[in-house]
Amino acid sequence: MSTYKGSAPPDFAQRLAQSKQLIPKKHPITNDYTILTKTLGVGVNGKVLECIHKASGDRRALKILRDVPKSRRELDLHWRTCSHANIVNLKDVYENIFMGHRSLLVVMECMEGGELFDRIQRNGHFTERGAAEIVRYISLAVAHLHHMNIAHRDLKPENLLFTDNTPGALLKLTDFGFAKEVKGTLQTPCYTPYYVAPEVLGPEAYDTSCDLWSIGVITYILLCGFPPFYSAGGAPISPGMKKRIRQGQYTFPDPEWTNVSKEAKELIKGLLKTNPGERFKIDDVLKHRWIACYQKVPETPLASCQILLDEAEVWPDVQEEMSHALATMRVAEDPTKIKTISESKNPLLARRAKKKAKATK
Repeated sequence: MSTYKGSAPPDFAQRLAQSKQLIPKKHPITNDYTILTKTLGVGVNGKVLECIHKASGDRRALKILRDVPKSRRELDLHWRTCSHANIVNLKDVYENIFMGHRSLLVVMECMEGGELFDRIQRNGHFTERGAAEIVRYISLAVAHLHHMNIAHRDLKPENLLFTDNTPGALLKLTDFGFAKEVKGTLQTPCYTPYYVAPEVLGPEAYDTSCDLWSIGVITYILLCGFPPFYSAGGAPISPGMKKRIRQGQYTFPDPEWTNVSKEAKELIKGLLKTNPGERFKIDDVLKHRWIACYQKVPETPLASCQILLDEAEVWPDVQEEMSHALATMRVAEDPTKIKTISESKNPLLARRAKKKAKATK
């Protein structure tokens, strides 16, 4: 591995104390870290590997980005926001030549508790109070972004990670590959199919309220184990699914929703308003009784845990399918043109359809 020309900059923590501007280190990352081959995940703009900090022995996560303007924007927004307790913290950043390419090597805290849904599946027990606490964590992170006029634009369970496996672990937001500072409104369609707000599907402008819709979808899944909007034919996003999203066509079906509190349903209704002007703002969410008084939410067992456990082997396929669809729809920041989405079968929905068919016999 070679490096850019130039001497090593001052200590990272010292630079952080002196300035909010990110100044990457230029000496080889291998001076400070042992890079392992284990892949921890794949973000919008690059893969994430495990690495070990030589001085402390700490396990950390290394995200490898091509050094291009889009990656610089992602890194800048993450750097500016990562001081918050519910956003994954950046530890070091390097400008190096990696695998023959000018790269930004981003070292983050290692989120050993894993992804949101994986954690719920492992625990085997999940209550409405637990769901409220999780949505509060997500909302605190999003509030930090929105108060800085930054839209994340890709809120989904895979981007929500726990610090560790203890009961008191924090949930943190990561992957700023689609994040953007909002100056007026946005028009570039950046989204993951199941979590997309209706205004993002069309040519109209939108703003940070698109993140609130995504919080609504995640909350819905946490409470029942399946999404409010989906493609009946199994495609990542179909014309029918787009229509249901645009018209806000969803229900709270029994038996999964029978024992869920009316406060939780009210919050979802406020988040899944098709008119962004009528949709809850992030401060409305934090003031909502179900969030502000989350410790008083009943510890009602939810069906979502068992449903996610039943579908554990197919969720990775669904996530991979959504990531593929997302990459297909990814466009430049300037003139927008959405490419055709290839048809594919969704194993999660297929299994769910079979269960419903058996139940009606």
